[in-house]
Amino acid sequence: MNQIMFADRAKVFLKSGKGGDGHVSFRRELYVPAGGPDGGDGGKGGDIIFEIDDGLNTLVDFRQVRKYVAKNGEPGGKKRCHGANGKDLVIKVPEGTVIKDFESGQVIADMSGKNRREVILKGGRGGLGNMHYATSTMQAPKYAQPGQDSQELWVTLELKVIADVGLVGFPNVGKSTLLSRVSNARPKIANYHFTTLDPHLGVVDLDDGAGFVMADIPGLIEGASDGVGLGHDFLRHIERTKVLIHVVDAASTEGRDPLEDICAINKELRSYNEDLMSRPQVIAANKMDAVFDQECDSLDRIRREFEPQGIKVYPISAVSGKGVRELLYGVYDLLKGLNSEPVVFAREFDMSRLNMGMNLPFTVERNDDGEYVVEGPRIEKMLGYTNLESEKGFVFFQNFLKDSGVLEELEKAGIQEGDTVRMYGLVFDYYK
Repeated sequence: MNQIMFADRAKVFLKSGKGGDGHVSFRRELYVPAGGPDGGDGGKGGDIIFEIDDGLNTLVDFRQVRKYVAKNGEPGGKKRCHGANGKDLVIKVPEGTVIKDFESGQVIADMSGKNRREVILKGGRGGLGNMHYATSTMQAPKYAQPGQDSQELWVTLELKVIADVGLVGFPNVGKSTLLSRVSNARPKIANYHFTTLDPHLGVVDLDDGAGFVMADIPGLIEGASDGVGLGHDFLRHIERTKVLIHVVDAASTEGRDPLEDICAINKELRSYNEDLMSRPQVIAANKMDAVFDQECDSLDRIRREFEPQGIKVYPISAVSGKGVRELLYGVYDLLKGLNSEPVVFAREFDMSRLNMGMNLPFTVERNDDGEYVVEGPRIEKMLGYTNLESEKGFVFFQNFLKDSGVLEELEKAGIQEGDTVRMYGLVFDYYK
């Protein structure tokens, strides 16, 4: 049996550009004895940027290319020449793409709604040339700052469809037939276990310009929330929907109990994401055209069970169209009472963890003025990424001092409350 490859999930490697190194050089001109330093700054490394492309609707391109690397910044030159900045790398994705950290599964960015372009990884800052390090006591500095390192990260891209309404239910209950009847979508319809192999979107047009977007979520099975079958690949497409239409074979044409089916699917939804059960849900009791008697025992059972819970039951025939209009307007009334903004997933991943440089060395020394001087690549890297003027940046700085062992080393060196600490251009008094 051939494995089905879905184009709605991909794992890719991202790497921004390294900053160019600063340059060490000195003026060498006729009639200018002992010319000063003139080494230029390095260029900034290129950013990794994600951008929505309305012409895309799958992640299939990311199955061919799995590595995305931006250009490095050029090194500085003599005569104060600034190195060229590395070119940014812009990656186009369809709307609805969620970018997650592969290791933790936390959301980095959701390319949906108003968020159409976002810098995911920043290129390294260019290093300063030696022209910046001249002082009254050091007129010929032979040191230039190296360019800041790049950032790299393995991420998972997940395409979660953007639809107002999701059709859920077991395979072969008529979801695809319903979608094809009420919209311009033309999903392939066949009779096998996973009838629909990827989500289909359709625009439902009602009177007076009203309407909504409906998604046919592939047929679920018991155990889908645990990853049985293709459960996870399908369930994530439900997460953005605001209203769920639970389609059930009320006529039991395949010998299944419709009431048990509804309970089983709701159990899968609850197990996958508890929040799904708080969303409005209606039941489309389908295939009523197959019931010859006027009275349908299963329909009555469904109503007795779910309508007291506030879940309205609509008897329909997706094939003939009977009852479909009432269903659609009932759903539209539910949508009118909900927030019209699309469901967008908030950022969870702390990007600052990429920049801490915890494995880099640092030193703690006390100078002749009694100040405690903390230097080294670990400190320089942290200061390059941290905005100490913001509250969040200051909190990160405090946590860095503790987690990186700087505070411990200062205490070993004998620091007392009120003593001065110097970290390159940053000076502060020490207090516990």
